[in-house]
Amino acid sequence: MEALLDVVKVEAKPDYSLHLEFENGERRIFDMSSYMDKRPFVSLKGSPLFMMATVDYGTVVWPGNIDIAPETLYDRSRPAQSATPATQKSI
Repeated sequence: MEALLDVVKVEAKPDYSLHLEFENGERRIFDMSSYMDKRPFVSLKGSPLFMMATVDYGTVVWPGNIDIAPETLYDRSRPAQSATPATQKSI
């Protein structure tokens, strides 16, 4: 069984992706677009609320008591492309 990794940083993007950083330092990108027509996320679609994603208790949350499990975020995300150290930007 793998250890559960907490999210420590999130940045929501207009294309419904989440740029994530996990407690182990790994940066990953999670595509939320396929979730946006499903409950409870449908209320975030087309709303400024999506961009208000924050981290609370190790996972991503939005206003209105909406959250998504950190294991889903990790397991269904892809590694972020690394920039060279001189041009690397924080997410």
